[in-house]
Amino acid sequence: MQLTGSQIVVECLKEQGVDTVFGYPGGAILNIYDELYRHQDEIHHILTSHEQGASHAADGYARSTGRVGVCMATSGPGATNLVTGIATAHMDSVPLVAITCNVGVPLLGKDSFQEVDIAGVTMPITKYSFLVKDVKDLAGALRRAFKIAQTGRPGPVLIDIAKDVTANKTEYKPEVPKIIPRSMEQIEAASVEKALKLMRKAKRPMIFVGGGAVISGAEKELLEFAKKLDAPVTDSLMGKGAYPGTDDNYVGMLGMHGTKTADLSVGEADVLVVLGSRFSDRVTGVTKNFAKKAKIIQVDVDPAEINKNVIVDVSVIGDVKSVLDIFNSRLEQLSHPEWMEKVMERKRTLPLTYSKDRLTGPYIIEKLYELTNGEAIISTEVGQHQMWAAQYYKYTRPRTLITSGGLGTMGYGLGAAIGAKVGNPDKTVVNIAGDGCFRMNMNEIATATRSNIPIIELIFNNSVLGMVRQWQTLFYGERYSHTILKDKVDYVKVAEAMGARAYRITKMEEVEPVLKEALAAGEPVVIDCVIESDDKVFPMVAPGKNLEDVFDEEDLNAES
Repeated sequence: MQLTGSQIVVECLKEQGVDTVFGYPGGAILNIYDELYRHQDEIHHILTSHEQGASHAADGYARSTGRVGVCMATSGPGATNLVTGIATAHMDSVPLVAITCNVGVPLLGKDSFQEVDIAGVTMPITKYSFLVKDVKDLAGALRRAFKIAQTGRPGPVLIDIAKDVTANKTEYKPEVPKIIPRSMEQIEAASVEKALKLMRKAKRPMIFVGGGAVISGAEKELLEFAKKLDAPVTDSLMGKGAYPGTDDNYVGMLGMHGTKTADLSVGEADVLVVLGSRFSDRVTGVTKNFAKKAKIIQVDVDPAEINKNVIVDVSVIGDVKSVLDIFNSRLEQLSHPEWMEKVMERKRTLPLTYSKDRLTGPYIIEKLYELTNGEAIISTEVGQHQMWAAQYYKYTRPRTLITSGGLGTMGYGLGAAIGAKVGNPDKTVVNIAGDGCFRMNMNEIATATRSNIPIIELIFNNSVLGMVRQWQTLFYGERYSHTILKDKVDYVKVAEAMGARAYRITKMEEVEPVLKEALAAGEPVVIDCVIESDDKVFPMVAPGKNLEDVFDEEDLNAES
């Protein structure tokens, strides 16, 4: 059948099972939006307040559902406004398809109105980027985009379509998408055998879980593996929920703001099994000194990550779930009672702590965990509140912490929460933000109210850029250069002006009743939580230090 390019776009989206698109229209993409209007019963379009909000919403939808997120924008500034969201998805391996439209083919390369080479701009931050100049190539490009986004290590793909292509006609033949198999062809038997040999010899094994374990859906296999290996389990920020945070073997997050138990124990381990992690500097401390006593086994679907940041002893290339299946089938029950007792004793004696005599971020998060029974999807912005959300909310299932780990994108969480709620309408979705981050994209509250998306926005309002201030306090002689936000902005009034229900919390006894009302509201809610400016995230590893140098507030007080 003969279809226009815009009709082909919509038919290909339907082919791929897309039920939701996040975007913002403009002149170059109008033909596609006109076609979306005709198919609004099949594809739900969420109009965001800003294109960046659309890219973050598509990202949150993808992370929380495991499906491909889709966002759209027009040419020029519309397309460039997607860039931060695309880069965020790229750093955290999120399957995303961004569809933009450009000026017509005769106008390309002539600095035409609202023309930008967005395929070129995004080339370093996508798995692939297309510029479609012929309608005959459009269906193939769209199908390839969805396949590339999901194959192997997931990631974002951008398709830029010239405007005249959306109006031109060509023959269209429907196709049923093929199931994308798990990456198993690179799993080498010899590498598996070397890994198993190291595990069997280990006296002090430990498991470190990264985001790849979440992406692969390896939670069942991981739990079985941890029990068979009889090892403590730590995770990265991106690995949260792949292993249940309530399990006895779990010792907390690793890295700059990891637990003392995790940081110190990795330094003592003799075998470290790393599952789907790329060894971010926020995890390793001084890279050359990371886990120096351990033989390191790295399992990753992406060969480019092997020996990139940390030199390992054995690498197994393949999907984490598939590799763990093999490990579990080959590994007998092991036992390390002395090592486990030592680590568990450390866990008992070195717990996370915070001040219990005033309103703090950790108190609010613990109360939120209690009231939601740990069943909520939590999204975050970036900063102190993000680390508290990682430390004090216990994640027992994958895809329940939605956060920008690699790029550290302030302004990410609110859009991501909207996407997560759209993808999981029966789940409670809460975005935890700092006041600095909320200012970045707070206009997306209007998106939530316009589309009646009942998310909860918790603002930890300390009137400063908290994490930057923490560094300024500890390492920059308390020179607070441009990190103080004390002004006349009233977040309750801002939220109410955008149509949301809003509350302000200033003391501990207000937390539970306000959270209960928010959880029962069934509409967008913003809660302004006023906390102290100098609250800090502990434990901490200072920049340029090893994980074994981890310290907390008690250590600082002892030194002074």
